[in-house]
Amino acid sequence: MSDVLDLTCELIRRASVTPDDAGCQAAIAARLMRAGFRVRHLRFGEVDNLWATHGDGGATLAFLGHTDVVPTGPADAWRFDPFTPTVVDGVLYGRGAADMKGSVAAMVVALEAFVAAHPDHAGRVGLLLTSDEEGPTNLDGVRRVASGFRADHERIDWCVVGEPSSTARLGDLIRVGRRGSLSGTLTVRGVQGHVAYPDKAKNPIHAFAPALADLAAERWDEGNADFPPTSFQVSNLNAGTGATNVIPAALTALFNFRYSTASTADDLKARTEA
Repeated sequence: MSDVLDLTCELIRRASVTPDDAGCQAAIAARLMRAGFRVRHLRFGEVDNLWATHGDGGATLAFLGHTDVVPTGPADAWRFDPFTPTVVDGVLYGRGAADMKGSVAAMVVALEAFVAAHPDHAGRVGLLLTSDEEGPTNLDGVRRVASGFRADHERIDWCVVGEPSSTARLGDLIRVGRRGSLSGTLTVRGVQGHVAYPDKAKNPIHAFAPALADLAAERWDEGNADFPPTSFQVSNLNAGTGATNVIPAALTALFNFRYSTASTADDLKARTEA
């Protein structure tokens, strides 16, 4: 377990805020090459992707993960520096400890141990990493790699994703598949004016408030045996001029659906617009 912890801490120290990999994949590649893995670095635009395999022929079992993390927000609001791994009472603190540098470290150590114990194993084992999982578009990460794999007839038969899904203890919940992610941007246009004369203005914040309440209260679906119900969350809400006495001219809301197989992207779009 100390090997996993040590590697997790090494990765947390690298401020790999999406899409910057900050050298995480290079460090992992060096380890896996020493263990006999073949490594391909696949960089598209600002995104780093890593494909490492061991073995020849037969079926392929791959681990899938990402080395990027979401922005930290104000660092002084953290109990500990987000990029200084800190263990307190048996708990590791640091940006990416759960999502998902801890998982990536466990994958790497597991692969090293497996090929050391079974150097002539059947089939192939592999690790696919991207630095574009937490980004807004996800265009140059796994999606781009998968397109290239199809063109090159590179096949993955089984894929294990190490995203955190446990509820009370490690391994108590394993999901089959992944939820969809649908992001949207809403702009509400009003008319700027002075707060003392609201009849001469149109406040986009007031106009949006009832719609926000309806969207937040909507039950999009009931989920199913494999996935929880679809969720709707506003992640950013911006309006205002910075002054306390001016009604703003526009409001912008960024929102996201994490949707189950009980819903489709087209259905969610139509219901949101309605």
